[in-house]
Amino acid sequence: METRKTKLGVDHPSTLTSMANLASTYQNQGRWEEAKQLEVQVMETRMTKLGVDHPSTLTSMANLASTYRNQGRWEEAEQLFIQVIDTSKTKLGVDHPSTLTSMANLALTYRNQGRWEKAEQLFIQVMETSKTKLGVDHPKQLEVQVMETRMTKLGVDHPNAEQLELQVMETRKMKLGVDHPDTLTSMANLAFTWESIGQHAKGINLLQICVIKQRRVLGPTHPLTISNDSTLLEWQTTHLAIKA
Repeated sequence: METRKTKLGVDHPSTLTSMANLASTYQNQGRWEEAKQLEVQVMETRMTKLGVDHPSTLTSMANLASTYRNQGRWEEAEQLFIQVIDTSKTKLGVDHPSTLTSMANLALTYRNQGRWEKAEQLFIQVMETSKTKLGVDHPKQLEVQVMETRMTKLGVDHPNAEQLELQVMETRKMKLGVDHPDTLTSMANLAFTWESIGQHAKGINLLQICVIKQRRVLGPTHPLTISNDSTLLEWQTTHLAIKA
């Protein structure tokens, strides 16, 4: 990146590609603020050089929106995803893979905000379009997201809650990896289910593992880390008092 800045200039397409790749690496490491700073630079430069509706600009906007979501900046993520989706539908089409990816990410943002109905509707829309365009085997992860959203909306008292949560968690471990933020969300959800049905030790142990990973992957100040850390302390204190 630094060599390209010197040899080609800071706004050369190859330089911007290197910056975007480095930002992606920061994202994978959970270094959200560093990723955000680079993504803002790339997005603003591409807007100026290529225009707001260029596919490369839209990719930059979507990447920044994903970083905002991972930082817990739900409203900023939502606004940027909506802008990307509206432009992508016009420029690329409603069934283009990039449009569908942004729609799925917006659905995740809605779910993060507890807006279950909107999340579920959007997930289903993406899943059905993906089946038509990409084949029935492609949207398996979307089906998991729909199932998880429904589970969260219906609550832990829903029949087979534990089995469904286990299935979601194991699928994400296999498809995304054990440290992926979505996998960690599934772990937390299963821990909440176990706690709610009286399996306190299992719930505490799983949430403890989840929090340790979230501190490392998301950072100690991320809203999800803080929330789960607080819940874990509450559970540990409550059940210690009960035992005493």
